[in-house]
Amino acid sequence: MCGIAGAAVWGDVPRGFDPFRVTADMTRALAHRGPDGEGVVDCTPRHDAASPATCVLGHRRLAIIDLSDRAAQPMTSPRVPVSVTYNGEIYNFRSLRRELQRTGRDFQSDSDTEVLLQGYEEWGTSVVDRLRGMFACAIWDGRSQQLVVARDRLGIKPLYLHRTERGVLFASEIRALLASGVVPRELDPLALDQFLAYQAVPPPRTLVRGIDLLPPGHLAVIDSRHAPTSQPYWDLLTCAEPSRRLSVSFAAARERVRQLLSESIDLHLVSDVPVGVFLSGGVDSSALVALMHDRGVTARTFSIGFPGTSYDEAAYARAIASRFGTEHVEIPIHEADIPDQIRAAAASIDHPSGDGINTFLISRAVRAAGVTVALSGLGGDEFFGGYPSFERFARYGQYARAWGRSPGAVRSSVAAAVRAVGQRSVATEKTAALLETDGSLPEAFPIMRELFAPAQREALLGRERRADAEQQGDPYVTLLARALERAAGAGLMALVSYAEARTYMHDVLLRDTDQMSMRWGLEVRVPLIDHRLVEYLMTLPDDLREPGDRPKRLLIESLPSPLPEICVDRPKQGFVLPFATWMRGELRAFCEDHLHGLGAKRVLSDAAVQSMWRGFLADDRRISWSRPWTLVALNAWLDQVRIAA
Repeated sequence: MCGIAGAAVWGDVPRGFDPFRVTADMTRALAHRGPDGEGVVDCTPRHDAASPATCVLGHRRLAIIDLSDRAAQPMTSPRVPVSVTYNGEIYNFRSLRRELQRTGRDFQSDSDTEVLLQGYEEWGTSVVDRLRGMFACAIWDGRSQQLVVARDRLGIKPLYLHRTERGVLFASEIRALLASGVVPRELDPLALDQFLAYQAVPPPRTLVRGIDLLPPGHLAVIDSRHAPTSQPYWDLLTCAEPSRRLSVSFAAARERVRQLLSESIDLHLVSDVPVGVFLSGGVDSSALVALMHDRGVTARTFSIGFPGTSYDEAAYARAIASRFGTEHVEIPIHEADIPDQIRAAAASIDHPSGDGINTFLISRAVRAAGVTVALSGLGGDEFFGGYPSFERFARYGQYARAWGRSPGAVRSSVAAAVRAVGQRSVATEKTAALLETDGSLPEAFPIMRELFAPAQREALLGRERRADAEQQGDPYVTLLARALERAAGAGLMALVSYAEARTYMHDVLLRDTDQMSMRWGLEVRVPLIDHRLVEYLMTLPDDLREPGDRPKRLLIESLPSPLPEICVDRPKQGFVLPFATWMRGELRAFCEDHLHGLGAKRVLSDAAVQSMWRGFLADDRRISWSRPWTLVALNAWLDQVRIAA
């Protein structure tokens, strides 16, 4: 796990632009991601008239596999002019290495990086089809003068791009691209509307104008035309096509899922340093511990505790630790320390989010305990039906579709009446908007995930900017509509899994996990979204994955050892902290400073922001703490990166 950066220029290097210096500056800005080493390499050292391109690659190393200098990056082939800088882990690198050795290839290291390098030499860009893991990589091919960039299938590791006059810059973080001195520090107004809607910006946009995020499962080959137009090499929905749907019993599915879970755990434990587990005591993280126990591995588990508070859930983690005999470390966080930690978290974000505080807190503590790799149960809700969205669509989907066939005028009239009665709160706006839809997943799902409804976004942004965003259309509606076209007839559970994975999981959870864990140089692995596992789950018929009486039944019953009932039967609950109380108390001044800052910068309407804040302080139940807090996180990020509206 590392941080990568680089610059490629085709033709003459523009006056005043030094690709090596720029890459070095970006690489230094990623030091927190890789405290174990640094490398900046000019892959085109000739600098003569015969060299039509220049490429410099940078790398910050967090040593996990092959801790020797032989595995240092950027890595260049001794055979051909090909170099790579890479972030992530290829869990099947040993089997790929054996396959390459059978073709006569020799290896100088025991690293997965060299497998990627030689795999590209042997198979070209199709090497990504063989990789099982999480990765963001850049490969400079001096033979064709091309830069190849790619991300893993689910988008666990990020890769950001910026087009220059004659080339492209790339990096693992937005802040690194801004550190280049090349990227203008300008806010993208359309992305701002999307952020307010979903506390995230769907790729390829980011909040910074001119910086794009390579979408998950995409690869781009960039050459003298230097237009980083990416293409998908993998699509989650392909597995959900009706022609691929399996007809299997629950028992057969349970056995196959058990095999795939065990296989995934084995691969995710490949490491030359100790591996820990984030243990909350919920089903997903507990499942990882149960699987490790079945493989004969004594897990080293970590949980956060808040002694003496009503939101301390450490007892659930203790029950799992006791059941499976883990080496359990409970990290107490005292309420008096929370405000300072939250301020530190807000200052650490690379792309703002209203979430991620939990990952920041536990990552900081786990890294301080000397652990550099941790497993997370992220993804269990998305692929085993843990979210309320699965139950909602399963129960009310048929009713919603029937309502959607009613005349549009009728739907609009009912929605208008709801808005009038509900005084235009966010909840009322979302209910009314759902009534106006045809009940389909592309129209209904994005509304369920909205943070600020369109009316609230118009108040915050102003009518003109909201109208511009409205004209562009909702990116989630477009994404899901295209998905429905590609997988017409797919099961409802598969479609909801796709929607959750490509929106909230990718745009919020995975991005937050990466930026908050890597802030402390901690690698977080996510075995429940191994692509072989999720491909199989997407082929299953709905009745095997529907929530029913027990959400995530397939996951729970696929485990080799049963989980304690105290963990299985507890109500689903996220990482709960009393933010509302803190924001009205210890964090009030911090919040008010940042909320005022949005108005002072003319990013949002100060009147709308202050009106919302006053309502929140008055305990208006229509105003959840998450809305003003997301605006606080936005301004904290703006202050950090010095972005102009």
